[in-house]
Amino acid sequence: MLYKAYQFQKDLAAPFRLMAQALGELLNTSPAQLASDITLRRTVAACQIAAWGGLTHRRPEFGIDIVMVGNRERAIREEIVHSTPFASLLHFKKVAEFKKDIVASQPRVLVVAPLSGHFATLLRGTVTTLLPDHDVYITDWHNARDVPLREGQFGLDSFIEHVIEFLEVLGAGSHIVAICQPSVAALAAVAVMAEDGNPCVPRSMTLMAGPIDTRINPTGVNDFATEHSIEWFEKNLVDMVPSRFPGATRKVYPGFLQLTGFMTMNLERHLKAFKDMQEHLAAGENEKAKIIQDFYDEYFAVMDLPAEFYLETVRLVFQEYALPLGKLTLRGRTIDPGAIKRTALLTVEGERDDICSIGQTLAAQDLCTGLAPYMKRHYVQTGVGHYGVFSGRRWNNEIYPIVRDVVHSSTVG
Repeated sequence: MLYKAYQFQKDLAAPFRLMAQALGELLNTSPAQLASDITLRRTVAACQIAAWGGLTHRRPEFGIDIVMVGNRERAIREEIVHSTPFASLLHFKKVAEFKKDIVASQPRVLVVAPLSGHFATLLRGTVTTLLPDHDVYITDWHNARDVPLREGQFGLDSFIEHVIEFLEVLGAGSHIVAICQPSVAALAAVAVMAEDGNPCVPRSMTLMAGPIDTRINPTGVNDFATEHSIEWFEKNLVDMVPSRFPGATRKVYPGFLQLTGFMTMNLERHLKAFKDMQEHLAAGENEKAKIIQDFYDEYFAVMDLPAEFYLETVRLVFQEYALPLGKLTLRGRTIDPGAIKRTALLTVEGERDDICSIGQTLAAQDLCTGLAPYMKRHYVQTGVGHYGVFSGRRWNNEIYPIVRDVVHSSTVG
C-alpha cells in the first residue's frame, strides 16, 4: 500500500504544481512592482520552487558532449554496447573530428555505479573527470518498476554476474572502478574471474567508499541495518509496483523511500538549501539558484530496486558480513578474494564519510591475500564525506590523479 499511497499523493500534487506555476507567472507580469516589493519577489520564488519540486522516475541525461583530450576537443557520443533487461553497458565514445583522425587508444575503464535509489547519472562528475585519460564505460542500471515481471528476479548473484559479463564485453586489459555499494560485487566478480583464469580479469580494481567490512567503525547506516531483522525490512520497506507501470506486481524497494531516508539524515541542510534557493531567486541571483536546482534535479530523480537485491544486500553485507567472513557465494560457490593475483588494488576512503566509514573499504586489502604488497595501495582523503570521494574539487584534484596513476601503471606490460 505504500507505493499506491505515494503514487496517489504524487498524482494529487500535480495540479497544485500547475497552479503554483500559473500564479508565479501571473505575479511576475509587473517588473516594476517586483523590483520594489521583496515580499512579492519571495512569493514568486516560492511559486517557482513549488512548481519545480517533486520526484521523477525518469533517468536524467548525462549531458557530456565534449571533453578535452590533451589540447584538442573531442565530441562524446553515448552508445549502448550491451544490454540486459536490468542494465545497459553505456560507452562514452570519443568521436574523431575527421575520418582521417585516429583517436588514441586509452585504458578501458568500467565504472560500476551503485544500484541504489538514484540513477547512474549521479556519477556524471566522476565520468567527466575520467574521460580525458580513459575510455569510459558505465553500468546504467534500469529502474526496476520498468522491468516486466517475466524477466525474472535480480539478486546480488545477478549483480555480480552482470559485472563479469560487462568486463568480458570490454575484453582483456580493462580496469574497474566501483563506487560505494557495488565494491562488494566488484571484488567478488574479480575474484571469481581470477580463480577461473578468465582472460578478461581487469588489470586494476579501484574500490571507492565501499562497504567491504561493515563491522569496522559502524555508522548510523550500519546500526540501522543491524537493529532490525531482515523480516522487518521486507515488511516495512518492500512493496509492489502499481499496475500502471511495465513492472507491475514486481516487488521493489521504492526509490522514494530511500530518498526519504537520505533526506531525513541531513534534513536541516536540505531545508537550508531550499531557503537559500528561494532567497537567490527573490534577489535575482539566478545562477546561484540554478546550482542548487541542478543538484536537486539529479537528487530527486529516483529509481526502484529489485526487492531481492535490496534484501540480500542488507542481509549479506550489513548483517552477516558474508564477504569478510568468507561466506559470500555466487550460485553456491564460495568467493575467495585470495585468488586475485594479477589485478592491482586501490582502495579510497573519505575522512568524514558518515555512510561508509574509514576502515570498511581498507578491509579489501587484507582479503586480497594473493596480491603482492607492491600491487596494493590505500588512500584516505582528508576533509571529505561520502560524496566527496568521487565528486567535487577534492576528487578532481587529489583523488583522481591517484586513480589515474594506478590505472595507467597497471596498463603497461
